[in-house]
Amino acid sequence: MRVLAAMSGGVDSAVAAARAVDAGHDVTGVHLALSAAPATLRHGARGCCTVEDAHDARRAADVLGIPFYVWDLAERFRADVIDDFVDEYAAGRTPNPCLRCNEKIKFSAVLDRALALGFDAIVTGHHARLHDGRLRRSVDAGKDQSYVLAVCSRDQLAHALFPLGDTTKAQVRSEAATRGLAVADKPDSHDICFIADGDTRGFLARRLGATDGPIVDAETGVELGRHAGSFGYTVGQRRGLDIAQPAPGGEPRYVLSIRPADNTVVVGPRTMLAAARIDAERAVWTRGRAPGDAFECTVQLRAHGMTSPATVHVEDATVTATLHEPQVGVASGQALVMYDGDEVLGSATIAAVHAPVPA
Repeated sequence: MRVLAAMSGGVDSAVAAARAVDAGHDVTGVHLALSAAPATLRHGARGCCTVEDAHDARRAADVLGIPFYVWDLAERFRADVIDDFVDEYAAGRTPNPCLRCNEKIKFSAVLDRALALGFDAIVTGHHARLHDGRLRRSVDAGKDQSYVLAVCSRDQLAHALFPLGDTTKAQVRSEAATRGLAVADKPDSHDICFIADGDTRGFLARRLGATDGPIVDAETGVELGRHAGSFGYTVGQRRGLDIAQPAPGGEPRYVLSIRPADNTVVVGPRTMLAAARIDAERAVWTRGRAPGDAFECTVQLRAHGMTSPATVHVEDATVTATLHEPQVGVASGQALVMYDGDEVLGSATIAAVHAPVPA
């Protein structure tokens, strides 16, 4: 096959491209330029998509002996990932920009262009497996990225290759060293690539304006403190609330909800964070359709952990998941990903969270 290898400049994408070459594919490497001002992106290992990453990707392509190009997707990235990130926080939700990047950039913009140019598939360094067109968890549970790939449709997965799903991260690094790839010991990327200083609250304040508002107790309605913008908080947050008045029993308070309409942050005890039923919208099914109008599965509610057996009901593009084990700190805007064992069934965006019904 003629395949396009998305090369981020990290060790995973480099080894994935190398394995595609070994498999006999006609491989071309591409690095995505995602900022109109690359110098504003992170340097070093704290993020991805940096200037150094572009150089590392080119050097890896040279070692592999494959053609290499840089595609400028800065405007698309700004509109579909950065602006979406800001809009979601402004609406009181907690987005996952890496998931949105997979949905809108890597498996939409990049894949569409690749197919238009005559490529058969794209290959990435994601830690996930594809068996007979079905998306499954990686064998390395600690690096599994099936959650952030669950936004991919069946047609998109039909044109994707994930060569690393059967390999642990330690094995990937060892293989990179054996192949003479300079990125073998490069640290993994972390945080949000388009926030250069790592200050998410400051980034949002510059975009949305810092407007102070009340921090209110959910049980009494009493104002406990002030904040400089409700966008700076997320459901389940405990630290950084700046509340001088302790709870009557001395227990810590957590963010229970954000009300952007009146710029209010609502806090309360951990027990009030429990979620038993979740409504989610914009469902995507990796098999092309839902397993049924109602089915049993395991749902994952954050990129790392927060799983529960659940009963899911489907109506058009919305799902309602009744959790068998209530979870704490579920945030709207995150993805609800449904699994049958290690297979991804589909995903939907969390829209509303409901507490357990009192006995």
